[in-house]
Amino acid sequence: MRWVYIATVVIFTLAILIFMAQNFEIVTMNFLGFSARVPLAVLAVIFYVAGALSGGGLFALLRDSFQKSKFDKFIQ
Repeated sequence: MRWVYIATVVIFTLAILIFMAQNFEIVTMNFLGFSARVPLAVLAVIFYVAGALSGGGLFALLRDSFQKSKFDKFIQ
């Protein structure tokens, strides 16, 4: 199973790198009154990293909550 996970990460990373190489035109991003003109590739990487961090944090929070609930049942 570990090799499937590694292969998936490698394929997804390669897809992101190819996307970055092909999309360096400047785009305008507007969000909550803020505006930025950045290359599309940079914007994609920023959102990719933000998603990875928030997803990893959510996974860790859920795992910790699940482990605590199992431990609480064991004590009672």
